[in-house]
This record gives sequence, structure tokens and C-alpha cells, in this order.
Amino acid sequence: MPSQISTSNLPLTGLRIIDLTQVMAGPFCCMMLGDMGADVIKVEPPKGDQTRAAMGFRMKGNDSPGFFALNRNKKSVVLNLKSSGGMTMFIELVKTADVLVENYRPGVTKRLGIDYETLKQINPKLIYASISGFGQTGPWSQRPGFDLMAQAMSGVMSAMGHPDMGPVKSGVSVGDLGAGLFCVYGILSAVIGRTKSGTGQYIDASLFEAALSLSIWETTEFWATGKSPQPLGTANRMSAPYQAFMASDGMFVVGAANQKLWELFCDVIKRPEIKEDPRFMTNMDRVANRSQLEAELKPIFIEQNVGFWVAKFLNYGVPAGPINDFEQVLSADHTLERNMVLEINHPVEGPIKSLGFPVKLQDTPQQVRLPPPLLGEHTHELAIELGLDTNKLRAEGAFE
Repeated sequence: MPSQISTSNLPLTGLRIIDLTQVMAGPFCCMMLGDMGADVIKVEPPKGDQTRAAMGFRMKGNDSPGFFALNRNKKSVVLNLKSSGGMTMFIELVKTADVLVENYRPGVTKRLGIDYETLKQINPKLIYASISGFGQTGPWSQRPGFDLMAQAMSGVMSAMGHPDMGPVKSGVSVGDLGAGLFCVYGILSAVIGRTKSGTGQYIDASLFEAALSLSIWETTEFWATGKSPQPLGTANRMSAPYQAFMASDGMFVVGAANQKLWELFCDVIKRPEIKEDPRFMTNMDRVANRSQLEAELKPIFIEQNVGFWVAKFLNYGVPAGPINDFEQVLSADHTLERNMVLEINHPVEGPIKSLGFPVKLQDTPQQVRLPPPLLGEHTHELAIELGLDTNKLRAEGAFE
């Protein structure tokens, strides 16, 4: 674990975030801000973030491991925003906030009276970020949108998988998680901009645009050739060989992404004639004749095991590695040395595992300051901080 430092030194200490989101993209965005020290207040409906009850397995309590994965370093407040008491407390909270993140379908916040145009009258410095399936405008804006739809409609699925099979979804939620990452980028940019302007602004992020924006090579290929990219399996659109190969005991990956690495690659496999083959002389040639190159290489790699080939390529300075499953990677020395597996003490579950911080700040390392909160755990604490009468709020339907 990183050495502990004063929480007052974390980069975003003093920044208050209202997390009005559920499921993945918004909670991921707000968790990253919380990891950097922001005071994240997760405002949940009476039944809670629907992810609390999601996933097909439980441990000791009622909340799912999926909820734990996306909600550390947050406080939970339950508010019924359709009640007068709930709105009273919410408005008082907005007055103290720097950022609000929501992921309702476009138009819902306006009906609830918590849209940006309304709330900026209460707090002109508020930075208000909306995450939706397809954005707040455009002909698709009113569609319900999950990661699956974003991957399908952005073109991502059309370019994944193998040539002899149908479209494949990325098992990693690139639309959801990408939208969360891009939203953090927008929020922090707006926070910096506010130091100059003195006012907040509105941020519009979507799963669709996140998935499309991550399709750098695919859109480049289309604009360069006029043809939509097709699935390539594990291969790369711009380099060859840069893919997985079958060894005698499993698969590994190797990437000869430039001419020097290609020549070293040929030295490793002891096939100088392939290096001189006119079909494979340049990277452009190798990309154009990728299937022929693969056919030449397959019989070579099947002769030795994964460990042999990975060690051999690395010894020559050619990037290579085994294809790990999650049991292997989560127990790997490198993963553990990089603090990518954390243990968090949860009040119901006891010790739970969590992924670590993907970027390391040397002077102000992130910390797990709070475990994933119980539903409504901090409601009364926050009401008192805001100077509100909890009995009156309860009578007005704010919470039970």
C-alpha cells in the first residue's frame, strides 16, 4: 500500500462532488475524483443505486460486489427528490457543491427541477456534468443507452472479433468506462477554467461518443481507404506482425511494430528468408499480406512453448508476453508491486478486494479514505452539516 499522508494534501481536497449517478459510467467518474481527495456525496433514491442489487452473486450483505467496485471514497445520502423535504435538502447541498454529475435520460432533470439552468441560478460556480447514452442533443438523444448499444452503434462491434464470425462486444465496458474517463477530463478542465472565469459550466458526455472517440485506428483506416474496417482477431490495423500466436502449450502475443523490431523478430525465429521476402519487406507490405505472413509463422511458433518464445523475444528486445487470465494477473508479482490490488475494510463484509489506482501521484498518492458506503449511511450527518432539521425533513418525505 502507498504510504499514508494527510488527506488535506490530496489534490482535490476541498472539492465537493454531488454524485447523482447509478450503475457504471457516472459512479466510475465520481470514484476517480474521490480517490484524488474530492468530497463525493452520492445522492441515492430510497431504493439505492440499482447496482447495489445487481449481479448474480452476493457475499455477506445485501450490496453487490459490482457496487463495491465503483463506489469507494464516497458518502451515501438517501433523498426522495420527488418530495418537498428531499428537494429542500438537495438545494442546500447544491449551494455547497463544486460539481454535480448525473446520468438521467435527457430531459428528466428538467422535469425534476434539478437541471443545469435551474441550479446555476442557485450556485453560479456549479460545474454540471451529464452522462447519457447518446448525448443531450441529436436524433438519438432520447434513446435508452447502455454500453452494449454504444459499442454497437459507434462501430466498435463491427470491427471486433475474427473475420469468420459475427460482430463481437468488448468484454471490457469501453463505452461506460470511457465516458467516465472523458467526463473526469471535462470536469477537471472546467475546474481549472473556473479559476479564470469565476463561473461553472455545463458538460455533456456520452457512452456513444466515448466509444467512437476510442476508435482511433478504425476511423483512420476508413478515411484513408474509404472502406469500413473489418475484424482482425488479435491483429493490429497499422502494424504486422502484432498479434497473438499459438505456441505448443497456449497463446502469447508479440509486437514487431517497426522495421527494427521486425528484423529482430526474424532473428529470433531464425528465418532470414522471411525478412527478405518481398511480400514482407516493409510494414506496408506486411499489413497488406498479413494472412500470408501469419501462415508462414504459425508452424514455427507451435514448436515451442509460451515461456520459450516470450523469453526469447524479450531477450532480443522485441515486446512479447503471455495472455493472462484474471487469476494469473491479479496474483502476478508486478501487479502486487504496483499496488493494483487493495484491501478495504467494509463494515458488513469485512476485508474486500478492490483494484488499485491506475496512475501514481508521487507526492500526494491516492488513498482509500472511505469504504463503499451503506445505503443512506451519511444522510443524517450531512443534514446536520447543512443546518437542517432531520425530523422536519423526514416529515416532509425526504427520507424514512
